[in-house]
Amino acid sequence: MSDPVGDLLTLLDIERLELDLFRGQSPDERANQRVFGGQVIAQALVAAQRTVSEDRICHSLHAYFIRPGDPKVPIIYQVDHARDGGSFTTRRVVAIQHGKQIFNLAASFQVPEEGWEHQHDMPKAPVPETLKGLRDRRLEIADQVPESIRHEFTRERDIEMRDVSPLDLFNPEPANDSHQVWMRVARDAGDNQALNQCLLAYASDMSLLGTGNRPHGLTWFDPKLMSASLDHAIWFHASVKFSDWHLYVMDSPFAGGGRSFNRGSIYNRDGKLVASVAQEGLMRQKKRKN
Repeated sequence: MSDPVGDLLTLLDIERLELDLFRGQSPDERANQRVFGGQVIAQALVAAQRTVSEDRICHSLHAYFIRPGDPKVPIIYQVDHARDGGSFTTRRVVAIQHGKQIFNLAASFQVPEEGWEHQHDMPKAPVPETLKGLRDRRLEIADQVPESIRHEFTRERDIEMRDVSPLDLFNPEPANDSHQVWMRVARDAGDNQALNQCLLAYASDMSLLGTGNRPHGLTWFDPKLMSASLDHAIWFHASVKFSDWHLYVMDSPFAGGGRSFNRGSIYNRDGKLVASVAQEGLMRQKKRKN
């Protein structure tokens, strides 16, 4: 039987080549033309984590996508020890393919501390058990998808997602930019906090990029749309157990200049805000070929 979560855990178990040098792979069965951004974020975070004391937890990361990743060749991750302080540790990670940078990340780690606390309440949302899963929705429309991508489109997923207000992929109407998606890793992956942060980081690149498309009635099936992640930032606020349901609350307050700005708040089912996300994405109209 297939085990998408096992495959994902293997993907995140990157190979150590030297003290601060790591090698990551991409799934070899996917038909993608470029590496999924969430994969590179998560693998780079793993590389940074493996050079940091285990008593320090990532509290923020900031990343730039520089070039499309090639899924056919390994990705080399080079870690720079920017700072090792009394409470905070900072790492910079550069991802390299074909001798060029494709991605860079800065991550900060902190010894857990007590302090004043407040947060915004989690918005109301239908419980995930009342919503249809992503794969079930895709199986219903699989016959409308080109055969060359049908397997990839309908395969079992490592991240289970249930959209509160999904768009019609083929005939979308303009919609509110604010939307919500329940998500979790598809089976228990243990309690290790560093790993759960990486799993959440991987999933945080799902759905967010499309948030800016909603007011314009666009989906990634639209031939006019050129879309890609440009940068990505995550702030971790609380511990994560990502095999439990989490509500991803997203909006897009601005689009212009061929880019959209998208934000996300991730709550666990108890209403605890565990992470905040921000991303700018390319949202460009493809030029017609003469």
